[in-house]
Amino acid sequence: MGRIAVIGAGLGAMAAAARLAVAGHRVTVYERAETYGGAVRRFERDGFGFDTGPGLLTLPAVWRDLFVKTGKEPLEDCVELVQVDPSSRHVFADGTEVSLPNASRAGVVAALDEALGAGAGERWGDFLVRAREAWDRTRRPLLEEPLWPNWSVLAEQEPYPSVPHKRLLRTRRAATLAEVAAWELRDERLAALLESQALAYGLDPRTAPASAAVLPYMEHAFGTWYVRGGTRELARAVYERCVARRVEFRFGAEVTGVLEKDGRAAGVELADGAVAEADFVVAGVAPEVLSRCVRGSAVRDVGEVPPQRRLPSRMTVLLALRGGRPEGVAHRTVVHAEDRERELDLLFGAPAGFDGRPTLTVLRPDDPQLVPDSGHEAVALTSVVPARPEGSQAEPESVERHAEQLIAAAERAVPDLRERLLWHEVRTPAHIAEATGAPDGAVPAPSLAAADGRLLHPANTTAVPGLFTAGGWSHPGGGLPHAGMSGALVAGLIVEGLEFKGSQ
Repeated sequence: MGRIAVIGAGLGAMAAAARLAVAGHRVTVYERAETYGGAVRRFERDGFGFDTGPGLLTLPAVWRDLFVKTGKEPLEDCVELVQVDPSSRHVFADGTEVSLPNASRAGVVAALDEALGAGAGERWGDFLVRAREAWDRTRRPLLEEPLWPNWSVLAEQEPYPSVPHKRLLRTRRAATLAEVAAWELRDERLAALLESQALAYGLDPRTAPASAAVLPYMEHAFGTWYVRGGTRELARAVYERCVARRVEFRFGAEVTGVLEKDGRAAGVELADGAVAEADFVVAGVAPEVLSRCVRGSAVRDVGEVPPQRRLPSRMTVLLALRGGRPEGVAHRTVVHAEDRERELDLLFGAPAGFDGRPTLTVLRPDDPQLVPDSGHEAVALTSVVPARPEGSQAEPESVERHAEQLIAAAERAVPDLRERLLWHEVRTPAHIAEATGAPDGAVPAPSLAAADGRLLHPANTTAVPGLFTAGGWSHPGGGLPHAGMSGALVAGLIVEGLEFKGSQ
């Protein structure tokens, strides 16, 4: 068996490391920061604790599979998973509210009919049936198999079975998620519900393909889960599984170069000048970072899927509140923008900017591990922002002003918020860039079919033999489930060779 050098200790890279170690390889992870987890971090102050990355988990089966394949202790022996119910509460621009049960089609249909009027639930339920068809058609090539060499097939074919829509004398089918919302859901609030689930991944629903319907379907079908203690606990469990499998971690070790010998990757060079030889190199870093490390060779061949560009980021405001969490409040509330079109123009226009009243996600976990005592509550507010918002670096006051706007928007979900607020902490795209190395703090979206391939991610193999990529910046893209699958795919490609066809 060989020596494996892994660049970065994000979730995808660690998933690959654990699987490769179990296969008998000697694995060393080089991480420039002083801790593991990449974007999955934790902020603590005065006895309060907050996730600063993803706060909820979908498709936990991906991580269950990792723990089954790498040891005797299943995932549930290492972390406590709690199914969130309701899955989400929505506060729409017109004041309408609805709480959606977790993983229950009948429950969601009934809730929407009661809140939005008869027929709304049925239209949403029919949409989920079509979204399942798109999921069934794309699940294997986009999640469980290495990226096809003829990836253009995925780029050209729209897997979502749109309903024919008659307009004037023409019959059309929805090509974008916004058209699905307008033509098939036919309710501004249902449209806001659907579009917000794409926006949460940093996608513009006006240009995202109809195949983005798989994102809400994935959450609906497999449920929404919370890791007790925060998602950082999942990162801890994966790290400890790696250590148990004798993966070596070197923190504070920045990789500045990928060594090449006889036309293939042969190890890494560190910032302190040290050299570590390896038979394979796995990179869990952003494309720009990897390109700087690979000298004299192109990372990707001409004609491959190009890295995604101009991706947005996140702003998170962490709130420490006096007074305990009220009984029965939703774990997650989505406060919808008062003017969706304006928000999207600001986020995805040129130049991009902030919106004072954005679509906002409010997380209120029922978790005593995150508060100093039962008389306090920890709340996190998250909104999508441009990866390089104007003035965010040079003018900290603009960031604070936007944070105040988010707090004001959150009062629609937490009416007594101002009276209870002890302090708040702001996490910006700059913090994400510091944690992950991604330029401007950009956050990768999951891979999606259609759209001419612009929402696919590059393959886990590269133009340099022996060099592989894992994590959100390569196939199958961003998000915790996708990161875990990238690790499984890289391990399969190294252990079984390039003929590896994916999980069975």
